[in-house]
Amino acid sequence: MQDTAFLLPAEFVDSDNSEVVGFAEDAVAGVRGEKARAIALYHAVRDGISYNPYLDYSKPETFRASDVLKAGQGFCVGKAALLAACARAVGIAARPGYADVRNHITSKKLHDLVESDVFQWHSYTEMLIGGKWVKSTPAFDKALCERAKLAPLEFDGENDSLFQPFDPEGRKHMEYLQDRGTYPDVPFDRILPEFKRLYPKLIANGLSSGDFKDDVEAAVKAEAK
Repeated sequence: MQDTAFLLPAEFVDSDNSEVVGFAEDAVAGVRGEKARAIALYHAVRDGISYNPYLDYSKPETFRASDVLKAGQGFCVGKAALLAACARAVGIAARPGYADVRNHITSKKLHDLVESDVFQWHSYTEMLIGGKWVKSTPAFDKALCERAKLAPLEFDGENDSLFQPFDPEGRKHMEYLQDRGTYPDVPFDRILPEFKRLYPKLIANGLSSGDFKDDVEAAVKAEAK
């Protein structure tokens, strides 16, 4: 049974924003069936919005679906919020979910600011498809994956789609440590204090520029030597 909270617009999952609605409707134009439409939305957000963690995490805009769409880039939390908003905009119940992960592949710049390979409040999106909640992770776009020598994460609308523990070359990729569950909206008031406590250098830096794709590609090349 659907919970109406996961169909309604919210502060960060702002599915009633006209640009979000337009983006979602364009993504599913001519696509029939709930599962096929969910897959189309997943690919639209995964590849249409560039993954970039070089952002100012103190700003609510970094976490809000419509602002991520407007910027054309976002990190995992913002992109998951956008996918949830797009799904709700076309009548598919959706909600953002969160987990703590150990990420083995990142840039030196980001690692130095986070001062850890553990990132708390990593985000995914759950969509209600055929009466079943299914997880998807639209964070890493295809262009980034190509440069990082990763296989883009696919989504079939039936099975949970979470980051792989190893990349195609056998390197450790993503390790899920703890699932924090799902929410009707992005819990910004919980996430920001945690980020300030855990990642003070990242918050103080207020990153707003840089090419993450270049940095990741450089890191991969350096590791291969």
